Amino acid sequence: MLSEIKIAVYGLGYVGLPLALKFGEKFKTIGFDIDPDRINDLKNYIDKNAETTEKEFKRANLLTFTSKWEDIKKCNFFIVTLPTPIDDQNNPDLTMLENGTKEISKCLKPNDIVVYESTVFPGCTEEFMVPILEASGLKYNHDFFCGYSPERINPGDKTKSVSDIVKITSGSNEKASRIIHNVYSEIIDAGIYSVNSIKIAEAAKVIENIQRDINIALINELSIIFNKINIDTEEVLQAAETKWNFQKFRPGLVGGHCIGVDPYYLTFKSRMSGYEPKFILSGRNVNNKMSDYIVKELTNLMRKKNIKIKNSNLLILGVTFKENCKDIRNSKVFEIINKMSDLGTNVDICDPWVKTKDLPERYKSKLVSNPSNNYYDTIILAVAHDEFKKKAYQIIKYKKRKSIIYDLKHILPKEQSDLRL
Repeated sequence: MLSEIKIAVYGLGYVGLPLALKFGEKFKTIGFDIDPDRINDLKNYIDKNAETTEKEFKRANLLTFTSKWEDIKKCNFFIVTLPTPIDDQNNPDLTMLENGTKEISKCLKPNDIVVYESTVFPGCTEEFMVPILEASGLKYNHDFFCGYSPERINPGDKTKSVSDIVKITSGSNEKASRIIHNVYSEIIDAGIYSVNSIKIAEAAKVIENIQRDINIALINELSIIFNKINIDTEEVLQAAETKWNFQKFRPGLVGGHCIGVDPYYLTFKSRMSGYEPKFILSGRNVNNKMSDYIVKELTNLMRKKNIKIKNSNLLILGVTFKENCKDIRNSKVFEIINKMSDLGTNVDICDPWVKTKDLPERYKSKLVSNPSNNYYDTIILAVAHDEFKKKAYQIIKYKKRKSIIYDLKHILPKEQSDLRL
């Protein structure tokens, strides 16, 4: 019975918080996070990620927040939304997921359901997480059940909420699948797409971002080719898009915690099964080298224009991994900062979405809120925040007379930039 469902959402970041808020409108829900400061903020309607509003908090009148494990022990429907990054060798790092699962195993009771939303490789839930849950002494698919429902949150997108995106659901058996389907149906207006196994749901999630990664890699490679033969990539793409089935992608840096990470989860599983993926890793290789390409293009033009690289002043506009979002995780902009700094360039960062406290220590001193006029030898427009688009005219004032503007996001008119992707 849905009336008996008591939900715990573990992990209140970009994925977990909006999910908890929606469930909190329909079910008794507890939002759990191990960070007490995060919990204190949420209790006061403060979301440091700027993805939710006070109005959304107040609508979730059945939702409470906690960082205490004992508070969620009475729940019977656990949703796990913990991060799944990669390590230095590009292998899946399941540490947070495994540790969280160990704690949930201590809360498990007969007939409880644990649903994972974290991005993983096919088979991860049942092969890696279920044995940890069984440490509770309960038996899988007899005493407790599992499911997988991949998150589809798009940070920075104010047009699509959790309810507006079709949700994939799966369960460890027919009963679990039906319950999970019905629970999510209560908050998803766009519809539920139930699949026959947890593995299928896991695979569907991971290939969503692999497809985007490969398509962006293609456009990045095309951009490199077109730049070498003096053709404007944007004009080529606009022309090609007049055909009805040409897909719209743009060149750029591929960072964040999804597109640049998920391919490694599938390649890890592929290697476990004895197949070395080629096409997927080829796309990753292209995208991973874009920061090198951008730095090379910039420094080559600096030399041609007799702008000394060492001790020059560089302004980078935008450091988050995408526009209109505070998330700096795995942002490839930092690679450009590091490479230019290593060449002796004085780098300043301007990003209206980022505060000094949010940056790693080595970058804190580089953040400026009001760049100086007539000061910069080079400017890189790295992230297309709305603030930059609205004040594009101001960007021109920052540069010296002899200078270079590298517009990665086509924010400025073509004639006002020296380089574009």
